[in-house]
This record gives sequence, C-alpha cells and structure tokens, in this order.
Amino acid sequence: MKIIIHGGFFSESSTSQETKVAKQNALLRIVKDSYEYLKTHSAVETVVYAVSLLEDDELFNAGIGSQIQSDGKIRMSASLMDGMSQKFSGVINIEEVKNPIQVALELMKVDDRVLGGSGATNFARQHGFEQFSTEIPQRRAEYEAKLAATGTGTVGCVALDADGNLAAATSTGGKGFEIPGRISDSATVAGNYVNEFCGVSLTGVGEDIVSNATAAKIVTRVTDGFSLDKAFEKTFAELKPYDGFAGAIAIDKDGTIFHQDSHPSMVFASYDGEKEEVFG
Repeated sequence: MKIIIHGGFFSESSTSQETKVAKQNALLRIVKDSYEYLKTHSAVETVVYAVSLLEDDELFNAGIGSQIQSDGKIRMSASLMDGMSQKFSGVINIEEVKNPIQVALELMKVDDRVLGGSGATNFARQHGFEQFSTEIPQRRAEYEAKLAATGTGTVGCVALDADGNLAAATSTGGKGFEIPGRISDSATVAGNYVNEFCGVSLTGVGEDIVSNATAAKIVTRVTDGFSLDKAFEKTFAELKPYDGFAGAIAIDKDGTIFHQDSHPSMVFASYDGEKEEVFG
C-alpha cells in the first residue's frame, strides 16, 4: 500500500517560513491519517478521503480557502478516477459546496459523470450536499487588494491499495481573478488520470497542463513500457518549449512513488507505513 498527496506550490499564498512549516506539518498529518484509512478501504475511497481533508484545510487552495474569481465568486473543480474500472468523474466550476471531490464521487454512480457550472451545483443540492461558503477572510482580502495568487494552487492524491488497485483525485479552488467560466486541468484527464498501471495528479498552471495533456501522457507512457521516471522525464521535457508550469505526483502498479515539478517548489508528502517524505 502506498499513498502520496500534494498541496500545490508555495507561490499560491504566503511564502513565509511559518506558512511553509504549517503546510509541511499538515501534509504529513493528512498523508499518515489517509494511510491508516487505506488499510481498510479501497484506493478510490482513500483518495476521496485524503482530498477531502485537504479541501477542509484553509492552508490549501481547494474547498475551504479557494480563490475568488474576477466577479467576486468562488467556483471550484475536482475530479476522481478509478484505475480498475477506468471511470472518470468530475465537477467543473461548482459553487458553494464544502467538498467538491465528494460530489465527484457521487457522480461515479450515474452515466453523466462530468458536470459543470449550475448543473454541477444543482446535482450536489439534489444529492444532499448543503450550501456552504468556502470563502475565508484571507481570500477576500487578497481579492479586494488585488493581491491574489499566481494560479498554481491545487491539491491531489494518488493511492495504491492492498488489492493492487490505483486511484487518483484532484481538487482546486482556481487561480484567482480568472474569467468566470474558465476551465482548469483539475477536472480533466490532463490533470488527473489513472489506469491499472499508473496514477497521476497534477498542480500548476492549468492551461500549460492541458496543452501538454500531462497526466494522460505520463500514464500512457508507463502503460507502453516506460519506467515512471522516464515517463516523467519525457513528458516534462515537452513543457519546456513554452516554459510550462507544472508539478506532478504518481504511483505505479509496482508501488514506485515519483514526483517532479518544473518550477520548484511543489509541496507534497508520501507514506507507505514505514517511510515518510515531505517536501516543499
């Protein structure tokens, strides 16, 4: 069993040493908590659990603490993929929901598994997700002062369960001050993708990640026989011509954990029951 999570890049909020330490501590706590959960749950259940914890922590730009768009509203996106069934579900620009990733999980049960805007929000209400404001004072102050982040905040998780099944989940509160309706990579296969061979979750500039189809490329290359590190090497090299900004975490079917970013420093933590790693 293996698990790795990420919390975006430091540039998405304060870069003070205090904030860095707080994020590292939060990631380590969440990854260990999620590993304990993984012992008795599937990979799909675990990635939803882990990303929900990240969405509930205002240190990260997803769920509570999400960025505010140019019209003063918060719209969030999240996606989930099961490596065994190959089902992908997601919500795009959903509003006033505490945990967008849990709505993505609910969408796994229906045929129309990716919903956007009011359709996603209405689906959430119809399935018992109560109205909830994810705005925190810090984000409002940033918005009003036009000091929002650089747009590199996302959270994600990849897990390998005891049965050898992989799953990935990704959630974002956006880049801040974007045009309403903008779609990031987080609820697409460019930012969140998994099959029986490998799972990947991305953070960074959504437009760069979509242009590169980053997550899908890495997984496809591993499926075709590349080692995880070589798949990352080739895919990230393809970001360089346009200075693409991205970071990724991954686990393959053999339990190999890998991570890479194009512009340090992405924050992440991994745990396998014995070895822990936290960076950023």
